Amino acid sequence: MELNSVYICGFMGGYEWILIILVVVLLFGGRKIPELMKGLGQGMKEFKNARNENDKEEDKKTSEEKQ
Repeated sequence: MELNSVYICGFMGGYEWILIILVVVLLFGGRKIPELMKGLGQGMKEFKNARNENDKEEDKKTSEEKQ
């Protein structure tokens, strides 16, 4: 973990997390939250796949240059 994420999460207690969750539920409603999480998961999956494809292309170029 990066130092910044440890710093931010380290100072947030239970009441702060409850307040954040309450605000999210009030803003988006109980029905929209699963849809938002599904979209977030799909976006993360697409990002990971794109990153892996990019890594494979770089490895292929590197191996071609070595030959």
